[in-house]
Amino acid sequence: MLLYIFIVITVLLIVKPTVNALFVSKLGADNLPFGYLLVAGVAVITSYFYNKAIRKFSLVKVTLISLATFSLAFIALSLVLRFNIISNWILYFYYVFISLFAVVATSQFWLFANMVFNAREAKRNFGFIGAGAIAGGIFGGYLTSIIASSFGTDIAIFVAALLILVCIPILKSVYNLKIKNLNVFKRKQVIANQENLESSSLRLISKSKHLTYIALITGIGVIVAKLVDFQFSDFAHKAIPNSDDLAAFFGFWFSTFNVVALTIQLFLTNKILARLGVSSTLLILPLTIAFGSLLFLTFPELWVLILIKGIDGSAKQSINKAAVELSIMPIPLLIKNQAKSYIDVAVDSIATGIAGFLLIFLIKRLDLDTSYITVIILLFTFIWILFIYRLREAYFNSFKANIQKTLTFEAKSEKNNKAENTIADVKNILENGDEDSILNMLDRLKDYNQNSFNTKVVKLLDHPSNQIKTKAIDYLDSFEDVDILAKVEKLVYEKDDVLVYVALDYILAHSHLSDESFFNKYLDHKIEYISNGALLTLAKQSSNNSKLGKKYRLTERLEERTDIFTLDELHTKKEILAGLLMSIAYTRLTKYYKFISIHLKSDIDYIVKFSTIAAGISSDEVFINDLLELLESKKHRKRAVQALKNYGPKIIDIILQIDENNELKHAVRKHIPKIIESFNNEQAVRVLSRLLRSKNAVTRLEASKSLKKIRKNNQQLYISSRVVKNQILRESSYYKNTLEIITSIQHIINDDLANEAVKSNQQIYEARKVMMNALEKVLDYNLRCIFNLLSLIYNEEDINMTYVGIQSEIKEARINSLEFLDNILQSKIKMMVLPVVENYVIDDNRLDPSVIKINILSEKKYLQRIMRMGGTHLKILVLRYLQISKNKNYISLIIPLKKFKSEAVREVATKTYHLFISNNN
Repeated sequence: MLLYIFIVITVLLIVKPTVNALFVSKLGADNLPFGYLLVAGVAVITSYFYNKAIRKFSLVKVTLISLATFSLAFIALSLVLRFNIISNWILYFYYVFISLFAVVATSQFWLFANMVFNAREAKRNFGFIGAGAIAGGIFGGYLTSIIASSFGTDIAIFVAALLILVCIPILKSVYNLKIKNLNVFKRKQVIANQENLESSSLRLISKSKHLTYIALITGIGVIVAKLVDFQFSDFAHKAIPNSDDLAAFFGFWFSTFNVVALTIQLFLTNKILARLGVSSTLLILPLTIAFGSLLFLTFPELWVLILIKGIDGSAKQSINKAAVELSIMPIPLLIKNQAKSYIDVAVDSIATGIAGFLLIFLIKRLDLDTSYITVIILLFTFIWILFIYRLREAYFNSFKANIQKTLTFEAKSEKNNKAENTIADVKNILENGDEDSILNMLDRLKDYNQNSFNTKVVKLLDHPSNQIKTKAIDYLDSFEDVDILAKVEKLVYEKDDVLVYVALDYILAHSHLSDESFFNKYLDHKIEYISNGALLTLAKQSSNNSKLGKKYRLTERLEERTDIFTLDELHTKKEILAGLLMSIAYTRLTKYYKFISIHLKSDIDYIVKFSTIAAGISSDEVFINDLLELLESKKHRKRAVQALKNYGPKIIDIILQIDENNELKHAVRKHIPKIIESFNNEQAVRVLSRLLRSKNAVTRLEASKSLKKIRKNNQQLYISSRVVKNQILRESSYYKNTLEIITSIQHIINDDLANEAVKSNQQIYEARKVMMNALEKVLDYNLRCIFNLLSLIYNEEDINMTYVGIQSEIKEARINSLEFLDNILQSKIKMMVLPVVENYVIDDNRLDPSVIKINILSEKKYLQRIMRMGGTHLKILVLRYLQISKNKNYISLIIPLKKFKSEAVREVATKTYHLFISNNN
């Protein structure tokens, strides 16, 4: 690709000076603006037919035909010069033809570059490839001087005709290597786009904000370049009237500009693009030209114009060119082919025509001094900068659109029952709906507290479903003006423990108890589930009304039932036991808390459920460890979290102390942030921020998830951006360190496989693989944590979409996601995060040293690192590996772990140490 663009620009630097010199010498410099206008008109017509060809034929075929046509035209020009048959129309024809060659040939090249390289590869390679164009400019100029002076301009043009033909085999080679092997997804995308692409290029560009801004930026850049060039030429001519001296002056500075451009391209372009991103890099050229123009208004001298022309000549062909080509990367392939051709040919030429018109109008008609052009340049640079800022947003949106198009999301039905919003619809559901619809509606109505539905809800107390009756009582409980006591009393005799409890709770809360006999009939009822429900109701109500408990002898009744339960446990229903556990919790009978502790470890889920609720109600420290153990079980986790939340903020300090002592199991630790998160306050944010600094990757990941949820639920809570940014940098460092360990283990495994050492000791091989698998999970935790943290300081929707994109199996989605991330991250974070993410999205398993630098560690060093960075689980894996390896050189790694806080680690470390001692003895 570098050779291709080198040849194209070399040819351009041979034919363009020759034709321009002929044009000026024969027709005069005053006709140049008319030449600009003619180029603009012909370019519009040419682009129309060119785009028709692009839609009908492949870009490869169109380019091959173009290259052959250019070569034939240059051979014809060589003959014209050889036999001296030059006329005015031939000069105009070739002036326009060379201008079209300049934009068409380079445009076709960059289209191929966009097809050959994806966004990430382009960012790394466009700087290097662009250097070929600048080198071609330098080489072409010198080559023209040598051939023209020695053999004549006709031979120089003939050499150009032969050189352009060399591009054909290069093009075919590139096609066979890369374009021919486009993946299936990209081929389908191109075919689909081709089938749907019927509109004109202008309409295509006008429909896309992204393309519109690129076209406007390109056009304004060309206008500014032509105005700068004219002003530079005019001042130079006034300062150096002799034509030979002027030619030498131009030759020296044009060569110098190309050398500067080449230096920038080779040493700065890639670094600037990586540091600033595409849109910020695009600002460099207009800002520096604007600065130079302001300087010229202060010092209207030739040296300032040389500086401005140097900025335009060097930065435009290096930094700006690479940024422009990258800015069009998110556009789908076929649209890019058609639109870019129009922009490069028609827009460039039209802008040249506009510049010509401005020059004719200002210089010839108004007879203004050329220094006034500086004011117009400043005006255009201001508009240029404005459009670049608008392009930035469109550029991001294009990448987002690309990511969304290339991803396949699983359909998730988030709403099974659609809400009807009208009162009539709600009443219809309450009256005629099925059980699920009614239950769903009652749950939703509870949040609105509207009495307009009370009549319909009261009728539900006669519904066949006990669940609906229970929900109806619960809903009506908040309305004082609803008289349903008589109806609820009848429900006490339904054979449903939950309904009976809710009914009795309602009766006790809403009755005017003038004598004890009213509620005693339920407490002393012969039917066990009724008396049990009454006791539970009394316990709950008396927790806030001690007089009520004394009135109905709550403590005595509870003790009696507990003693009966102790004596005759096997004959007690689970529902009765559940009620008893809840009653103990409400009455705070600490001497019976052992019943709750015992049944927290029951094999019966129903009993564990109510034991957990009871523990939460009591909020006694004796239950904390048992509740933490329940976090391991998915079916009890949510209830255990709620129970621990009931302890209030003090639970945070207690849990952190347990964690500090390494007394928490690996499976439990990751759920601790969920408990802290549930408080949703400033203390929770502070503690979670502290947990982000944990050595345990799972704890950090869960803390980041919890902070993300807190931010979503409460935008008012302050989460320090500084803390988050610092943690992102640390997490990126953890990722690199873990990657180094994995790579080092794999390096040793590969050596063993090569030397067939694995056969002799399969156990060591398996132990290393186990460590690698565990560390790969840590890598995944690191990456997920990074994205959770990024969503705290950037748009959450964008970050979530990007994370899904890099997880995609579709390469384009991963690349687009990476490029999108590249453009939204701040420079310091980008320098750390981007190599991590880029390493993750690499297709094969080989590490790319240009992405992330990895050091191969010795076995002892990477084992030491795992000991330092890893949690309990990883330390135990290392100790088990050491048991198998029996390498006495590693005994120093074991000794510190004999006094480690975690009992599990201490036990394994002690055992390993004794094994080492016994083996050595």
